[in-house]
Amino acid sequence: MKKRSRPSSGHPSAGGKNKSRKTAPITKDPFFDSAHNGSKSKGKGKNRRKGEEIFSSEEDDDAIGRDAPVEEEEEIPEEERETADEKRLRVAKAYLEKIRAITKANEEDNEEEAGEDEETEAERRGKRDSLVAEILQQEQLEESGRVQRQLASRVVTPSKLVECRVVKRHKQSVTTVALTEDDLRGFSASKDGTIVHWDVETGATEKYEWPSQAVSVSSSNEVSKTQKGKGSKKQGSKHVLSMAVSSDGRYLATGGLDRYVHLWDTRTRKHIQAFRGHRGAVSCLAFRQGTQQLISGSFDRTIKLWSAEDRAYMDTLYGHQSEILAVDCLRKERVLSVGRDRTLRLWKVPEESQLVFRGHAASLECCCFINNEDFLSGSDDGSIELWSMLRKKPVFMAKNAHGHGIVENLSEDTSTREEPDEEVTARQLPNGNSIGNGMTNQMGITPSVESWVGAVAVCRGTDLAASGAGNGVVRLWAVENSSKSLRALHDIPLTGFVNSLTFARSGRFLIAGVGQEPRLGRWGRIQAARNGVTLCPIELS
Repeated sequence: MKKRSRPSSGHPSAGGKNKSRKTAPITKDPFFDSAHNGSKSKGKGKNRRKGEEIFSSEEDDDAIGRDAPVEEEEEIPEEERETADEKRLRVAKAYLEKIRAITKANEEDNEEEAGEDEETEAERRGKRDSLVAEILQQEQLEESGRVQRQLASRVVTPSKLVECRVVKRHKQSVTTVALTEDDLRGFSASKDGTIVHWDVETGATEKYEWPSQAVSVSSSNEVSKTQKGKGSKKQGSKHVLSMAVSSDGRYLATGGLDRYVHLWDTRTRKHIQAFRGHRGAVSCLAFRQGTQQLISGSFDRTIKLWSAEDRAYMDTLYGHQSEILAVDCLRKERVLSVGRDRTLRLWKVPEESQLVFRGHAASLECCCFINNEDFLSGSDDGSIELWSMLRKKPVFMAKNAHGHGIVENLSEDTSTREEPDEEVTARQLPNGNSIGNGMTNQMGITPSVESWVGAVAVCRGTDLAASGAGNGVVRLWAVENSSKSLRALHDIPLTGFVNSLTFARSGRFLIAGVGQEPRLGRWGRIQAARNGVTLCPIELS
């Protein structure tokens, strides 16, 4: 069959239309004309803003980049360009050379005393390297807490009163003190919000300046809804309750009634960050040794973990049923805490678990690690407790540690406990005092406040400990690991409430924060006391 041909009409078909249409070349299309396109863009700016979309090409971006001025890069010093591993290697080599120089000097002194020796240089170098290896190994074991220095046996009992030196005066009661790892710089804070940085040798002081309230709030993001409520009256308070300094001495953390954890730069004494999150006063702070991890405890019954390096919040630990009063941390990711719920808790952060220690009828006010297995605490009834991770109750308790009369040491082992005298038992109260309840002494404070143990401290990696109470006495203790007990060494008399204690790493001196009032309240006042920081020397044999 033949195909029918469609008749032609006035409206040509699609095929006929395509054949008859002439397409203009692309080069003559005004859309691709750059000059015409540029003139249209200038004249129709308003229409473009209404609905027209403009797509920029990569060539335009490159052109803009070529037209922009090129900044000259500053030459970075070689020390700043090195990586973290290279820096650690450089510091380790410098430390190794320092120890080698010390051992070499000791060898030369010994050779002068013993006379000439026929040993070759290679033999001397081998002995020197072995001695350096022993020193490094011993330092590493002491740092990790696996080996304890026997420092308490070297403490010399003074024949006369210890002459303590006042390093810094404060207008109000000193609440907390801290020392750097090198024992050269100290920090102290008081109830009036004064934060002071002082030199241990010269006593030169430098004061930290608080930022304005607007800057403090802006550095901590927005204020939470709970802080805008009834409890916001303490938000602007500068009352400092706690303080901690990092192991490298770079960061200083403070906390108080304003519910913020404030981070400071010790090199410039400038305020860096205000961490928000606690709903109650920040009562205690501690840095994890060798890291920038910060631990804070609060009256809101929580413990929070922060990163000072990253300026970030990390985690929250729940478990205490009342206000948390003290925290401590060593190199391991374990946190020790005590509170007014009469419990001592050991938090294992990686395992997300906690060990609860009970067995004491009084509120625990302070605590610190002796090593990874043992720890020390003080309570408001005047007793000091020695704890072990293997037992849920104190392995040793020193009753009436700062009360009147002789210290009575009681352990939990009833078979070895000595029966006290009936007259002494009749006169003593459960809180460890030998004066009637409700009576006041010549200073106008009750005996229970006098015996209140407000601070305990341990010289890191040693068996030397100290405690301070409201009677102004700092008592040194020897921690006897063999018998798991405490032995009193001697007392350092001061005037006022001992609110904070910290040992020098060398054990040569002890820093005490003393005030007319207790750290957490005003239930007692000693008018004769002077608010300040006291340095107490310790003589070692």
